[in-house]
Amino acid sequence: MAKKPVRILHVLGYFDFGGTESLVMNIFRHIDRSQVIFDFVVHSEREGAYEKEAKELGAKIYRVPQYKGKNHLSYKKAWRSFFKLHPEYAIIHGHVRSTASIYLNIADSYGLKTIAHSHSISSGSGVSGFIKTLMQKRIRNKADQFLACSKEAGQWLFGDEVVEQPNFHVMNNAIEGQKYIYNEEIRNQLRNELAVDDHLVIGHLGRFHESKNHMRLLELFNSVHERIPHAKLMLIGDGELSEQIKEKTEELNLSDHVLFMGSRNDAHELLQAMDVFLFPSKYEGLGIAVVEAQASSLPCVVSDTVPDEAVYTKLVTSVNLDEPDSVWVKQIEKAANLERKSRVTLEDLKEAHYDIAEIASWYNRYVTNLLTKES
Repeated sequence: MAKKPVRILHVLGYFDFGGTESLVMNIFRHIDRSQVIFDFVVHSEREGAYEKEAKELGAKIYRVPQYKGKNHLSYKKAWRSFFKLHPEYAIIHGHVRSTASIYLNIADSYGLKTIAHSHSISSGSGVSGFIKTLMQKRIRNKADQFLACSKEAGQWLFGDEVVEQPNFHVMNNAIEGQKYIYNEEIRNQLRNELAVDDHLVIGHLGRFHESKNHMRLLELFNSVHERIPHAKLMLIGDGELSEQIKEKTEELNLSDHVLFMGSRNDAHELLQAMDVFLFPSKYEGLGIAVVEAQASSLPCVVSDTVPDEAVYTKLVTSVNLDEPDSVWVKQIEKAANLERKSRVTLEDLKEAHYDIAEIASWYNRYVTNLLTKES
């Protein structure tokens, strides 16, 4: 009789086309599902963009309420009820850091091995950011294992001491490389469909969130557009700041020059249509979009907040956010003058350890080894 696959419980906020969710789904698609299956707990009643595919791959999806502070007791009760009903899980992998000290602690009391995963280097600003920072401090004392998308992201969430321990690992945010490799046929087809054949297309990929700095992005594009009237800005993504960014676009009289593409599952193809990738993030755990843009042989102008681990080609130019627009524009124009052609191969991606097959194989061994270790 064939041995049943191990089911790993992943904890997410939403299940949409975000960086964390895309990483987890990439691994799920490429892992040996005869050995390991992913199930998911999400903090939303709304069906996420990835849910249908996840179920088709064999996943089960459960829901818990969003944590709002005032529902602290009911939130803990929901997790306790879950583990009572589902004693089949031996490993929980938490990607939601704000409440990880709560659900990982409860999971531990039910005998699960616990993994905390850092995907960022900031909790944001304001009261919400302050509360999240306080809550997540305890994670380093609650988890058995620690993963991060970069060493910096690990140090930020878990502290220097944890990062030096053998139960900490950097797990690269790998991608399905073949999908991103430059393809001139796809580029020409999309530019024709989008009616941007004769335009300079500056692009960005990321959720509409404070960290991605869309306001500065629009201001930079406005400066570029003043010098290059045929320039277009392509924005791929969605999020809580979408309407605010659209209003700012109208205010700058750029509505006819900005393409709001929304949340897409064909972002790898849309990257082909761009001429320059602009990424002025305020902070990044890694900056997976920069990894993807490079795989597409796309010249990138990014803020120097993007960790060094994300840069594996000479296509990336880093600029300090404090620099005036004129400095950014100069680098954007320089990038725009590069001939758009194939510069990055699948082998380059593999050498940089950003190929999903390698990471999926590593994760398979990682969770299998956890199960064989003593608690």
